[in-house]
Amino acid sequence: FRINGASPDVRFLNYQFSDNLHGRWLRSFIQVGARAHGSLSINDNDLMALPVPVPSGAESVAEQQKIAECLNSADEVMTTQARKLNALKTYKKGLMQQLFPRDGETQPRLRFPEFKKDGEWVSDSLGNIFETTSGGTPSRTEKAYWSGDIPWITTSLVDFREINGAEEFITAEGLKNSSAKLFPQGTVLMAMYGQGKTRGQVALLGIEAATNQACAAILPREGIDPYFVFTYLAGRYDEIREMSNSGGQENLSQGLVREIPFTFPRSADEQRKVTSCLSSLDALITSETNKLEALKRHKCGLMQQLFPSRANEL
Repeated sequence: FRINGASPDVRFLNYQFSDNLHGRWLRSFIQVGARAHGSLSINDNDLMALPVPVPSGAESVAEQQKIAECLNSADEVMTTQARKLNALKTYKKGLMQQLFPRDGETQPRLRFPEFKKDGEWVSDSLGNIFETTSGGTPSRTEKAYWSGDIPWITTSLVDFREINGAEEFITAEGLKNSSAKLFPQGTVLMAMYGQGKTRGQVALLGIEAATNQACAAILPREGIDPYFVFTYLAGRYDEIREMSNSGGQENLSQGLVREIPFTFPRSADEQRKVTSCLSSLDALITSETNKLEALKRHKCGLMQQLFPSRANEL
C-alpha cells in the first residue's frame, strides 16, 4: 500500500511493521477463523483498519524521523558487528582448510614448524579407527527407569559444544533394561537425525553419560585427542550432511558414520596444537556472537521504549 501525503515517515512505519505491529493486530482475526481451503484469508477491511501509533502535534514528522534515525543507527552498528563475525567465520573455515590435509593429500598445507618433519598424517575411515555405537531409550512407562543420576543426552544438546550436563536423567535399572549405554568422558557424539540443522552436528562429552538412539557415539581411543576428533568432524559438517542425503535417505546411519573419512597426525602434541589454535579462534567467535546478540536485545528494548507498549498500543 501507499502512504497518503508526506506523513508518516516511511522508515518510521517500516520499523513498526518489522516489530510485527500488523501481526499482533491480525492475530485476533486469525484466531476466530480466517482459514479458507487450508490457507489464511484476511479481509482487506480488517487489514486496513490496523491502528498505527504516530506522534501527534506540530513536530510529529520530526519526531518520527528522530525515532527512525535512532533505530537506523542501531541497525548500522549491528550490520558492522555481523560483518565482523562473518569475517571471523570465513577466516576459520579457510584456516581449517590449511591446517587439515585436503582430499587426496596426506599432509596439511600449513604446518607448525616443530612438526614439519613428522611425516604424513594417518588417513582411514572412522569405523576403522574408532569403536562407534549408539544409545537407546528406556521405556517411558517404567517410572523406575527415570529421574535417576545418569545423564541421558538427546540430539537437542548435540550442537558443536562440550556437554557437561543433561536435561533428563535415567537410573541404573533403566540403563540395564534398555539399549542405552554409559559412554565415557571424551566420547564424541554425532546427531544421526533430528529437526532442521541438527543432523550431522557433533558434541564432546565432558562427563560420563548415556544417550538416545539418535546419537552416534565415537568412543575415545588412546593416542588420539578427543577434542581433535570433535574439531575435525565439526569442520566437515556440510560434507557429512551431504553423505546423509545420498541415495534418497535423509538420516545418517551407523554404516554411514563409520564410512566418514578421518585424518590425523600421529603426534598427540600436534593434535593438541591444531585444536588449541582453532579453540582460541572459537572463543573469539563466541565473544563476537555474544556481542551481536546483545546488540539485538538492545535494539529490541529500544523499540519497546520508542513505540507505545505492546500491551496498550492496540
